Amino acid sequence: MSSVTTIETTTSSSALNTEKASDGQVKRLHHIPYPKTKEGERTWLLGQMAAAFRIFAKLGFADGSSGHISLRDPVEPHTFWINPYAVHFALLKVSDMVRVDKQGNRVDGANKPVNAAGFMIHSAIHKRRPDIHAASHMHSPYGRAWSTFGRGIDMLNQDSCMFYDDLSVYPAFGGVVFAQGEGERIAEYLGPKNKNLIMQNHGLLTSGGTVAEAAAFFIALERACQSQLLVEASVAPGSVGGTSGELRKTLVDDETALYTKKGTGTPEAMFMQFEPEYQLVLVETNGDFLK
Repeated sequence: MSSVTTIETTTSSSALNTEKASDGQVKRLHHIPYPKTKEGERTWLLGQMAAAFRIFAKLGFADGSSGHISLRDPVEPHTFWINPYAVHFALLKVSDMVRVDKQGNRVDGANKPVNAAGFMIHSAIHKRRPDIHAASHMHSPYGRAWSTFGRGIDMLNQDSCMFYDDLSVYPAFGGVVFAQGEGERIAEYLGPKNKNLIMQNHGLLTSGGTVAEAAAFFIALERACQSQLLVEASVAPGSVGGTSGELRKTLVDDETALYTKKGTGTPEAMFMQFEPEYQLVLVETNGDFLK
């Protein structure tokens, strides 16, 4: 007597991370997995914050006591978390982070001092932009070099397009930011909607709704500045390309840059840019940064 195996049919679906919207446009299937509670969100975001510092250290963004990430507290949003002063990025853990109020008073976290200049910059940004929940500012090598020119980046390639219509320039340098007014001017130049800023003679600042978004934007902007410097050197007067005239910059047009930004520079897409870096440092450190 033979047996019969019944195979249930299932609706096939694409394995791609995209789908077509009702208007025919391609949508990226990205999702930010926010925890259900504000307390859970705090823990989750602080883990991203500590991981971001470990990643930045690996990428060579650590620079002595300079550089900071801030995180608006989800439970008490009039306060924010920031890294302690003069602790190497590669050593930072969740338990090292300090929560301060808008006057700079410690209200939670580690009992450690924080960078005064960092507080001035980040407090002004969080005050002016309630949509910004996290911000990163580093003195990274290529961002610091390109900031000398006080100009934005060209749409040289797909990755540059992450910053299309989403990048401001602060065309001044008022010294180390110890004054509230300088922090407020930096926040003013960031503007009402942009998340990314080149600070002349200073460095880069990026932001977002999550630490992951702000950190991914920072990594991408640092690399965009590197590309810009390489291209400019290739076509500069006296260079082989500049002398021969055989090399010239070909820029992505506005329509294509906008389309690319919508596919690669959204909060969800930037979260996914950060996720592989997070997973790698989680394995490499055995989750040490989460303590």
